[in-house]
Amino acid sequence: MFTVAKRVLVGRPLASSEQEHQRIPKVIALAVFSSDAISSTAYATEEILFVIALGTSSLTLGLNKLIPIAIAVAVLLAIVVTSYRRTIFAYPQGGGSYVVSRENLGRVPSLVAGSSILVDYILTVAVSISAGVAAIVSIPSFRSLQDHRVPLALALIAIITLANLRGIKESGRIFAVPTYIYILSIGTLVVWGLLRTFFGHIEPVHGDLHFEGALSGGNLGLFLLLKGFSSGAVALTGIEAIADGVPAFRRPESKNAAATLTWMAIILGSLFLGTAILAHHLGPVPTHHETVLSQLGRAVFGQGALYVVLQFATAGILTLAANTAYADFPRLSSIIARDGFLPRQFANQGDRLVFSNGIVFLAVAASALIIAFGGIVTALIPLYAVGVFTSFTLSQFGMVRYQQRRRAPGWRRGAFISGLGAAVTFVVLLVVASTKFTSGAWVPLVVVPLICLLFLAVRRHYDRVSKAIAIRPDEIKAEALNHTVVVLVGRIHRGVVKALAYAKSLRPNHLAAVYISYDEHDQLEMERQWEEYRLDVPLEIVSSPYRELVDAVEAYLDELDARWNNDTITVIIPEFVVERWYENVLHNQSALALKFALLGRSGTVVTSVPYHLRAPTNGD
Repeated sequence: MFTVAKRVLVGRPLASSEQEHQRIPKVIALAVFSSDAISSTAYATEEILFVIALGTSSLTLGLNKLIPIAIAVAVLLAIVVTSYRRTIFAYPQGGGSYVVSRENLGRVPSLVAGSSILVDYILTVAVSISAGVAAIVSIPSFRSLQDHRVPLALALIAIITLANLRGIKESGRIFAVPTYIYILSIGTLVVWGLLRTFFGHIEPVHGDLHFEGALSGGNLGLFLLLKGFSSGAVALTGIEAIADGVPAFRRPESKNAAATLTWMAIILGSLFLGTAILAHHLGPVPTHHETVLSQLGRAVFGQGALYVVLQFATAGILTLAANTAYADFPRLSSIIARDGFLPRQFANQGDRLVFSNGIVFLAVAASALIIAFGGIVTALIPLYAVGVFTSFTLSQFGMVRYQQRRRAPGWRRGAFISGLGAAVTFVVLLVVASTKFTSGAWVPLVVVPLICLLFLAVRRHYDRVSKAIAIRPDEIKAEALNHTVVVLVGRIHRGVVKALAYAKSLRPNHLAAVYISYDEHDQLEMERQWEEYRLDVPLEIVSSPYRELVDAVEAYLDELDARWNNDTITVIIPEFVVERWYENVLHNQSALALKFALLGRSGTVVTSVPYHLRAPTNGD
């Protein structure tokens, strides 16, 4: 039943030979890997205004400084993208800042970069889904759902998780259309809105929404300006994704990935600047009751069909922005797992050629964040940018070292570009950390080191295990072992007879059937039945006056160890295999407890001998 449900929801298994056919073209890759960055145009302007139009400032002052801040963010975008194009060609195997830092800066910087970007991907899902829900509840017809943000967000996470479990190529096809609809919708909003503004055919946004700050006057100091810039810098989130996912592109991977990165930067920069300029002219109000983009849409399109399309497209792209994290978090975690810093299960590909364990973990972690922060975007944003710019800085500084070592033609110019990117993003990191420390930026500053310690602990465990099981060729020699086989008996039935036959086929040095007796009557009855059935395996009765099965078996095995030196004990457990899966709850619970307890016992092998039950026929 589970298998059938899985096939219906996830799809048929894909053979390893189909890996090449799962690579995606640039058109789909733009939707898969750029939706996070492009979607930030839906809320970045709003986040800037939430900072520079409130507090000691005013809406008028904030709107006057909006365009300069947007230009500064666009310049930063150009610098970072130029540097990351070099990363893509230098490391076509993917891995982004983690691999660059590992190869050029060492273990600790690579772990910091890896943990930072993994945290960023989790926050990407939480922020994107929360912003998508905010766009939905901004539509007048759906404002009654404002108190149900969290359930809506969790439902969207479930849908996008299921889509990604079906495979990156299939999820890319599903999500490509909504991504391009959003680009077309917001592009139309910007172009049509600016044309109407310049020709005087549009009115500013009406002040029908409650604004918590002052409309004019006040003072906009350097600290608020820097804080506003750090909020707008969230527009750069997602740039790392293409560098992480280069192997998912069709060949030639690096060329296609670099082209996709360039197109993403052009689209992102144009829409972000255009939205900021339009907001400067129309004067929207930053409020949690309706997004700034919704206010701009109402002013430009009215509340007709184009406005509804814009809102649903916005909700779609914000939800699909999470798909960028779903494409890259599992891939990056698999690389870190192969290096031994995460559980190896993260490196395993599922039967749809995706890293399904990473996908599921990402969904659970993002859901926990949404529940903890109530699905409010502004509450999550301060946690967002620290990890992003930490990985940016380490990646670009690592590229400086890479180019200094390789000294290929033009390396000085490349090192200068990467060095400039490292310096600028490091300054932005300091600004974000200092201006938003009390708002929540301290969380990643604490969480990232803790994750690095977890990475190191996992690696120490794997190193310890590898050392413990390592063996040299000259150490391999045949050892004489005493093989003792114990068949656990509850009552005499077909399954027990089959288990006894299997035990005798092993030709052990010692063989016994063991019955755990809870009282004298049980013991006498089992001895009588054993003689009646004339079973030729010695029966040993172990008394357990406190009715403890596991403890009694372990005490008996300890006695066997004391009886024979250098022995290996095989414990055979007869088990029923029922016809219907739900009937398992009625059987084999004691066997499960025994296997779990004996797993940690040295020199002990536990094996099950299944007996398949079937409905009786007329001839039985």
